[in-house]
Amino acid sequence: MKSHIIKISRVIFIAGLLGWSQSGFTQTVKPVEEMNNPRVEKELERISKLAKGKVGISAVHLESGKRISMNLYEKYPMASTVKIAIAVQLLSKIEKGELSLMTMVDLQPSDLHPGSGTLDVLFAKPGVQLSVQNLLELMMTISDNSATDILLRLAGGQKAVMERLRILGIDGMSVDRTIIQLIADLEGVTLPSENLWVHGFYDTLWKTTTPESRLAAEMKLRTDPRDTSTPDAMVNLLTQIYNGKALKPESRDLLLAVMERCKGGLARLKGYLPAETVVAHKTGSLNATATDDVGIITLPDGAGHIAIAVFVASSAQPLAEREQTIAHLTRAVYDYFLFQTPEITTSR
Repeated sequence: MKSHIIKISRVIFIAGLLGWSQSGFTQTVKPVEEMNNPRVEKELERISKLAKGKVGISAVHLESGKRISMNLYEKYPMASTVKIAIAVQLLSKIEKGELSLMTMVDLQPSDLHPGSGTLDVLFAKPGVQLSVQNLLELMMTISDNSATDILLRLAGGQKAVMERLRILGIDGMSVDRTIIQLIADLEGVTLPSENLWVHGFYDTLWKTTTPESRLAAEMKLRTDPRDTSTPDAMVNLLTQIYNGKALKPESRDLLLAVMERCKGGLARLKGYLPAETVVAHKTGSLNATATDDVGIITLPDGAGHIAIAVFVASSAQPLAEREQTIAHLTRAVYDYFLFQTPEITTSR
């Protein structure tokens, strides 16, 4: 049967990549210096109380190395922010010539996982193929979970991602499960062996759960140390992406360009920033267990860049309030570094 090869946003993908390359700076990232500013610390604590949950933040001005943080070394569920680590390992394999962005991947019925919108309709068409480039776009821009688990497999699995983090010297981040397993644990679904994963199998299993069983599963997940990160570890990864240590410059530019097109979380990191602010980011959500947003913010007028991770866990507030907490914290960080950081000289 003839394959259906789907080409998604090829022109947009390349245009976005060129846009980042032209706007990116080439400063050397300085060692981190923790800022002891009681007024800022008190403001972060005040804002964090809005979430009525557990809040962690790390924000580093990359050109000066100055950092402000709260609960820096506590672990938080990463949810879909883990997809940045997966992308780093995937692109590392591409750099080694083990894969290509143009590698075509057949979509199998077992690859359809919960949390997949765009790909849902494609699985009903036998012989559909997507490129690694298409799958990366879907994973990072709309957080497609089927695309993510396909790419995780191509990247070598969780152990390969963890080995990459180890090589980079990143402590405090743990990548343990596929996305489908993480969601199954969140919703109290017991997955069968993969040979039984047919089209629609997960929805059938979900219907056997109850609100009570799902709540019990979510409460258990809140204390699960797997698939968690400290704010420090996530910002360490973002910093190494930015400075070209985690990836070669061309791979870095590609990844950050895709992250600029992240369609979710408009009320999170971006929520209270000026509309024209460039933010390369990735959101993450697991019901009330995790509401996250992490990324790199470009300050105006050549004032530099901020690598930032904001995690909100186990919150009693509605989603809008959790997102506002992230937005308020981000704006406080943005204003602090914009007005307190000495003027820097940039080069292209």
